[in-house]
Amino acid sequence: MWNLYDVIIVGSGPAALTAAIYTSRAKLKTLVVAGALWGGQLMLTTEVENFPGFTEGIQGPDLIDNMRRQAERFGAEFVFEDATAVDFSSKPLKVSVGDKTFEGRAVIIATGASAKWLGLESEIRLRGRGVSICATCDAPFFKDKRAIVVGGGDTALEEALALTKFAKEVTVVHRRDQLRATKVLQERALSNSKIRFIWDTEVQEILGQNKVEGVRLKNVKTGEESTFA
Repeated sequence: MWNLYDVIIVGSGPAALTAAIYTSRAKLKTLVVAGALWGGQLMLTTEVENFPGFTEGIQGPDLIDNMRRQAERFGAEFVFEDATAVDFSSKPLKVSVGDKTFEGRAVIIATGASAKWLGLESEIRLRGRGVSICATCDAPFFKDKRAIVVGGGDTALEEALALTKFAKEVTVVHRRDQLRATKVLQERALSNSKIRFIWDTEVQEILGQNKVEGVRLKNVKTGEESTFA
């Protein structure tokens, strides 16, 4: 049957593509349901310097494209649409993509994660130009700079603490007047001399044409707006 695969992989980030390389190289008929916005978070990253084998670094989209072509070289097939439904109640397992249904003896789900964005046009325009979703990946690019972290949960404080190893100052902007993060992270962040907090405040706009130059802030209690360089 043409649409019966040994393995169907749902996802298209590094984990999904690594799986596709292994399964297709093992002569297993492999289908990757990559999604309309394929490639995972690396597609939103510019310079990747912590992936083994690239001494000068590599652009995130280039790295993902290399992985895709490597999987295709071994025979993996790709569908660049979103999986819309699955049925794992009986074999073969079924994955639906719109009005098409593919069947597989096994399904690997490697859908990864996605960041919570602010929903600003300027945020989209300046991704990779000062707007980042991964301090672990990008903190070295902010050496001796002032950085803002938006949020008050565990992720926000983990990112802020990671940035302090490189940035000269990290400001956490939070829309409430207290943090939601676990106590141990709160204690570390509040006692770190490089981290300061702006409470009851939201980011209204990210400023700059070709790179981030500042943000426009709004106090949610007073309505007062200010600019932060």
